Amino acid sequence: MPADPTSQAQGTPGTPSAATRQTQQFRAVPSAPPAVTAPVISAEEALPDDRYFNRELSWQDFNARVLALAEDASQPLLERAKFLAIFASNLDEFYMVRVAGLKRRDETGLPVRSADGLTPREQLAYVAKRNQDLVERHTLAFEEHIRPALAEHDIRIVGWSDLDVPDQLRLSHYFSEQIFPVLTPLAVDPAHPFPYISGLSLNLAVTVRDPEGGTERFARVKVPNNVHRLVRVEQQRESRTATFLPMEELIAAHLGELFSGMEVTEHHVFRVTRNAEVDVEEDRDEDLLQAMERELAQRRFGPPVRLEVAQEMSEHMLDLLLRELEVDPRDVVRIPGLLDLTCLFQLSSLDRKELKDRPFVPATHPAFGERETPKSVFAALREGDVLVHHPYDSFSTSVQRFIEQAAHDDKVLAIKQTLYRTSGDSPIVNALIDAAEAGKQVVALVEIKARFDEEANITWARALERAGVHVVYGLVGLKTHCKVAMVVRQEGSTIRRYCHLGTGNYNPKTARLYEDLGLLTADPAIGADLTDLFNVLTGYSRQESYRNILTSPNGIRRGIIRLIAEEIEHRRAGKPAGIRIKCNSLVDEQVIDALYRASRQGVPVEVVVRGICALKPGVPGLSDNITVRSILGRFLEHSRIFHFRAGGTHWIGSADMMHRNLDRRIEALVCVQDPKLTAQLDHILDSALDPATRCWVLTATGEWSPSPADGSEVRDHQVELLIRHGAAG
Repeated sequence: MPADPTSQAQGTPGTPSAATRQTQQFRAVPSAPPAVTAPVISAEEALPDDRYFNRELSWQDFNARVLALAEDASQPLLERAKFLAIFASNLDEFYMVRVAGLKRRDETGLPVRSADGLTPREQLAYVAKRNQDLVERHTLAFEEHIRPALAEHDIRIVGWSDLDVPDQLRLSHYFSEQIFPVLTPLAVDPAHPFPYISGLSLNLAVTVRDPEGGTERFARVKVPNNVHRLVRVEQQRESRTATFLPMEELIAAHLGELFSGMEVTEHHVFRVTRNAEVDVEEDRDEDLLQAMERELAQRRFGPPVRLEVAQEMSEHMLDLLLRELEVDPRDVVRIPGLLDLTCLFQLSSLDRKELKDRPFVPATHPAFGERETPKSVFAALREGDVLVHHPYDSFSTSVQRFIEQAAHDDKVLAIKQTLYRTSGDSPIVNALIDAAEAGKQVVALVEIKARFDEEANITWARALERAGVHVVYGLVGLKTHCKVAMVVRQEGSTIRRYCHLGTGNYNPKTARLYEDLGLLTADPAIGADLTDLFNVLTGYSRQESYRNILTSPNGIRRGIIRLIAEEIEHRRAGKPAGIRIKCNSLVDEQVIDALYRASRQGVPVEVVVRGICALKPGVPGLSDNITVRSILGRFLEHSRIFHFRAGGTHWIGSADMMHRNLDRRIEALVCVQDPKLTAQLDHILDSALDPATRCWVLTATGEWSPSPADGSEVRDHQVELLIRHGAAG
């Protein structure tokens, strides 16, 4: 996230900067969107103290909705298994980041309370109890429903004792040849200290005894993480029958070979989750890249925040792990089944189309022609702005093509782009490298602090630098999370700027899984805005106003609150008013309070939130006019849309309504003004908010209720959009 928050990137439209005035001397800039200003609101009745839901518990509610998709028998079976894996992966990250943060605050003893008044220790207690309930429900869904259903379709996950003798013999040979040489059993005794247990690794805790009367000894065997966790039993892989043996079962069956001459008396599976936050002292380190590499090397040594153990693990073995790992007993999670169900992602590779969602082909946006006869992106944008909606609109034939055409266009002078997360074989990065090698000026702002993508981004940064790209790592103290790209092109005697501003990452793989929006435009005002923004990101500019964008950390919260205030004023004047918001998370207290005040004045507020929501809807006298719903499905709903009826404005961008986005990140929202494009945004919101759309509705007491009620007509928001875009399978 960027450095000097307040002065460098303020985004409320206002007086043009000197750079703006200079631009206007030679280019007519279209009028700015309606001003984000409103009269001061008179003092109102104080808002109640208990007006927020706890964000950590709200996140757990979100993951419970993911789990509900796995429990939904109407979903294709392998998709249900995938949702079990997503639930487990989500929970891992929650512990590595959020729970780790709570534990750190609790250990410091600072009297820091959450917005709903809970201390870190109280939150940890609530989280632990809720987590144990969810883990048991997660295991039940797998063991009682999905595992048997998979077996009915000849996909089995079995134990060693379930295999017949020929299969056991074949797998024993595989173990001896492929697995045994990799394993390193580590003893624990006076000469061998307890081994370091890396985060998220799967391990076997083993006790062995000398048959001639020796004492019991403890040993640890790490399950290798560079081979498939689920070992395919069949020799003929093209068979529809697929039987899998968990790797830990295969190892456990051959512990006698690892501890030759000893008696194995007990073995159980366990897994440790460690604090994965990276804390770079940017003020101290002149080289941020080296600082990040150093911190990443230390990440695996973070303190443990969770210990998952098999339900049947004996108390004396658990006591040993607690003592040696220095784990708080409150951080133990007993799993009554298979540990680490992220292994179910492996089933996605099975060729069983009848058990998966129907395949789809993203459509090429009409503005860019057919796939076979592509149209120049630059020619299309000279005709007007284009709004692409992924994954329904193809990323490869729109945004990716935009960068690739720019890289190979002789008239292009420069490309400037932010990169937060991208794919391992990124065509976007390759295009930037091609552009630099062709002699174009290329600037890439690579956010090397993007959580869990740090190593990949460091690798890309070095590759870009070797190709001659000007690589920038952002501003001290802030992450650069905005998704923006600008191409500068010589057209006759003039310079034209072509821009992309999006809600999602420049990642062609996730663009097929995440729902996102992107504005492609040749609007001179937006081009001037991005020129100023890149000067902030790469230099010492202290831009304080923009024309068509809002930026954080200084402008988005203030701009959104002023837009809300404008709706209130319209309502008070008897004019139509209304607010519609679609985002991933709604946590920021100042924005929530502004929405409460709007509701009290009779402004209808409709919120579609995928994940966390700290706002309490439907509370009499506080939020009677606010509704909140959540849509989860085949695609991860990721776009952010803000529609203000009175002001007549639609905004899209990278920012969620969270402290980190509004205070500790460089974000960007852009005002979409073309009537054809705002109609597209209205359709998305109308579809998401349709009473018949399948969703969860948040109540005033914090429950998420499935909607519509049983027996009602139900429509699927994402399926409808697939059909509308001609991308349905």
